[in-house]
Amino acid sequence: MLKSKHFKPDWTEQAPAKGTFRSIFKYGDPHSYKHPSDKWYEMMKREFGLTDADFLKKQGEGHEKVILNRPAALKPEQIEQIKTIVGAENIALDDYSRVKYAYGKTTEEMMELRKGIIREVADLVVHPRNKHDVQKIVQYCNAEKIPLSVFSAGSSVNFGCRPAKGGISLVMNTHMNKLLDLNAINQTARVQPGMYGPAYEDALNRAPELFHTKYRYTCGHFPQSFEYSTVGGWIVTLGSGQASTYYGDAYDIVLSQEYVTPVGTFKTHDYPATATGPKVNDIMKGSEGTYGILVEVTMKIFRSLPENRRRFSFMFPTWEAAVNASREIMQSEFGKPAIYRISDPEETDRGLQLYGMPGFVDKFLQKKGFLPMQRCLCLGNAEGDKDYTRLIKRKVMQIAREHGAIYLGGYAAKKWEKTRYTEPYMREDLGDYGILIDTLEAAVTWDNIHTLHQGARAYIKNRPHTMCMTHASHFYPQGTNLYFIFIAKMNDPDEYRGFQKGIIDNIQRHGGSLSHHHGIGRMIAPWIETHLGREQMAVLKALKRHFDPNNIMNPGGQLGLDLDESQKREVQ
Repeated sequence: MLKSKHFKPDWTEQAPAKGTFRSIFKYGDPHSYKHPSDKWYEMMKREFGLTDADFLKKQGEGHEKVILNRPAALKPEQIEQIKTIVGAENIALDDYSRVKYAYGKTTEEMMELRKGIIREVADLVVHPRNKHDVQKIVQYCNAEKIPLSVFSAGSSVNFGCRPAKGGISLVMNTHMNKLLDLNAINQTARVQPGMYGPAYEDALNRAPELFHTKYRYTCGHFPQSFEYSTVGGWIVTLGSGQASTYYGDAYDIVLSQEYVTPVGTFKTHDYPATATGPKVNDIMKGSEGTYGILVEVTMKIFRSLPENRRRFSFMFPTWEAAVNASREIMQSEFGKPAIYRISDPEETDRGLQLYGMPGFVDKFLQKKGFLPMQRCLCLGNAEGDKDYTRLIKRKVMQIAREHGAIYLGGYAAKKWEKTRYTEPYMREDLGDYGILIDTLEAAVTWDNIHTLHQGARAYIKNRPHTMCMTHASHFYPQGTNLYFIFIAKMNDPDEYRGFQKGIIDNIQRHGGSLSHHHGIGRMIAPWIETHLGREQMAVLKALKRHFDPNNIMNPGGQLGLDLDESQKREVQ
């Protein structure tokens, strides 16, 4: 048998070749990879009953060229009309473009693309140059009853950008990717939906140079997909950034929006608050392209004061202690940390193996009573004015210690910050050897957190050789979220679909929301009516009939708005 100390899997280092399936499902920077540590490699072998021999040969790497062999269903005159609107250089009919702009980053999509399985694609890919192009395209498509779907960055993990009914896919990040204006008096930024997170944050950080402002600013929104997601994507999926406990979720940061719909274009007001009835501005957040297309948004921005950032990390003796301390921190009235995370025992110990914990540290923790598979890591930071951040850290430390935690300094938080956007990169390495890593997340109230945590984990762990790591990372006085990360040896998309449905069933059965920050898309849509109830769904469907009477906007199950009864799922 091969000896592990002399063997390391042939982790991929090369960027995928252009035009291949792998270049579509590869996450992030084509040249960047994150390999499992040696300790993680050994752990996976133990958990999955594998040996080095199982890592000698890769499977389904996806290096084949994309060949579609599906002629576009649009009429030549329809294609020609779109060409006159945006120009020939801004449309694409080739196989690769039609597949690339039909896919997000779900595990199911990656598994199928590795096997060369292609689901629904658009007939035509279009790169609008501005909101006027979008208006003309929507008007024409509504008259011709051509389906429209939107692709912004392709980081969707719920089939949100899949053109289920074909038609046209609008790619928003090619041209509509600019910070249009910064209003320092109102502390707002007007931005196009296709602007990537890093470009947006960089422009705000450089506001004195670019917009002649007194202060530098930050967007306050940093999801794990930050480097490869866009402002528009954050809003239409109701995303949440890692610093949301202080800055708020995407829902909170949006001030006003401009939409193009089949029945007309409208812009909501920039007022910080109005008492003018139910707000359409709020309704459009999280609409996932089903009512119209977001073409501009005015966002709240915040002064950037990184020099005042104060990091902290703790080890709690138990999950119960970590939860109780976190609730006290969030319900006290001294303010909120920006980033705040607690990992359950399994995530804590596996995470320590992933990042490497010196043996003497482990011995020290155990001597103090912080035992493996019981202890729970907490890390975070405070942002804002220096007096404020000093207060937050002092109060957090006080409450943590009252609940039995030991202070670990700021090193763990700082180290996590350096790698917080790179975790998804590991999916390629694992997928090459038939190992999947995926996530599902749910919001939960404090009085139900343990029921949800235990119930969902019990289902996941009931599958042999399956890891389940869980953390809470977005906090409110009334509750938090639970983020379930599961890793398993599984190579069959059908088996995976069944397993995933079971997890969603159990999340809902045990009192969790269907999603906390990834949106609904088509993946979770079958459960949405059970979750919301018929009356709330009737309201959403009535809005759909108003904004989109011909059902051209992202049709085919998005948000569950046009599912028939046979497609809906009751909790099993």
